Amino acid sequence: MDTTLDVAATIVELERAALERWGRGDPDGFLEICAPGVSYFDPFLERRIDGIDALRDLYDGIRGKIHIDRFEILEPRVQVSGDVAVLTFRFVSHAGEGSMHWNATEVYSRDDSGWRIVHSQWAFHQPKLAG
Repeated sequence: MDTTLDVAATIVELERAALERWGRGDPDGFLEICAPGVSYFDPFLERRIDGIDALRDLYDGIRGKIHIDRFEILEPRVQVSGDVAVLTFRFVSHAGEGSMHWNATEVYSRDDSGWRIVHSQWAFHQPKLAG
């Protein structure tokens, strides 16, 4: 049986690998680790996306258009309860046009094929400026 630390390391690595592909314009890293019934909130969308097919349609529209030079996953925290794990972190992406700051929540569930995202939520993070 995996320990909580093992699960946390696995979840963070799944996320990191998907984000590396995302930064190269390839959303398939996320599609491959999402459950069929995934739900997804994004600040650029008016409504929640439900299901892998709808998410694939969204991602196909931006495929190849995202380019991130480097990124940081800050303060990752994985909370595990049985076959469910919640990953929260701050994400900073750096590209030619500057940086973007995000708060992210990914809910993973373990099934026969491994850990899969069942819910994803991304929101803009507004860092407090000094002064």
